[in-house]
Amino acid sequence: MNVARRQQAYLQALGITRWQLRSNTVVEDAAVTAAETATDDSVWATLQSEVAGCTRCGLHQSRTQTVFGVGNRNADWMIIGEAPGAEEDRRGEPFVGRAGQLLDAMLAAIGLNRETVYIANILKCRPPKNRDPQTAEVDCCEPYLQQQIAMIRPKLILAVGRIAAQNLLKVDTPIGKLRGQTLAYPQSQTPLIVTYHPAYLLRSPLEKARAWQDLLLARQVYEQQV
Repeated sequence: MNVARRQQAYLQALGITRWQLRSNTVVEDAAVTAAETATDDSVWATLQSEVAGCTRCGLHQSRTQTVFGVGNRNADWMIIGEAPGAEEDRRGEPFVGRAGQLLDAMLAAIGLNRETVYIANILKCRPPKNRDPQTAEVDCCEPYLQQQIAMIRPKLILAVGRIAAQNLLKVDTPIGKLRGQTLAYPQSQTPLIVTYHPAYLLRSPLEKARAWQDLLLARQVYEQQV
C-alpha cells in the first residue's frame, strides 16, 4: 500500500473525511497501477531470464531450452505438472502434444482454458529420456516455482500427476491416496487438489472418470474461495 492510500485508510478509521478532487484520485490510482504493472513485468522478466540461463543442475547440458510456464499471471488457478517432455523441450511450452490436448479438454470441461490459468512444471528442463526427476534436480529448480507461485498467488493449485503432487506436498504417498481430498501447498496453505497426469489418462482411459471427480472437487473448493 502506498503512502497516500495508507493515510486515507487511517483517516477513514478515525471517521475523518478527506476532501480531494476526483480527477486527482483518478490520476493517482492510474499512476500507482502503472507502476505496479511495470514492477511486476520487470520481476517476471528477470525470473524468466534467470531460468533461461540456469546451470544449477546437469539438466542444462541436454536441454534444447527451458520451459518457464505459460498463462495468466493473475490467474486464480495454477496447474503444475512434473517435467517437460521432448515436445515441450522443443517448443518451450508445458503440456503440448496429445497430453496437452487432453489437459486443454479437461480445463474446458470446467470452463477454463490456457488464457485463464497459469501452467508450470516442477522442473524447467527435460530429464533425459523422460525419466523421473531426481531429488537434487527438484531441489535446484524449486525456488523458481516457489517464486512463480508467490507472485501469482493462486486461489487453487491443481497438481497433475504423482511426481508433481509428491514434490509440492513433500510426501511419498501414492497418488491414489492423495486425490479425492482437499490438501494444502505448505508454503502458502493454498488449497491443492491432486489428479492424474493426462499422459497417464491416455494410457489408462478408464481412470478419466476419477479425474473428472477431481476436477469437480477442484471447482467446488475454488468456488468456496471466491
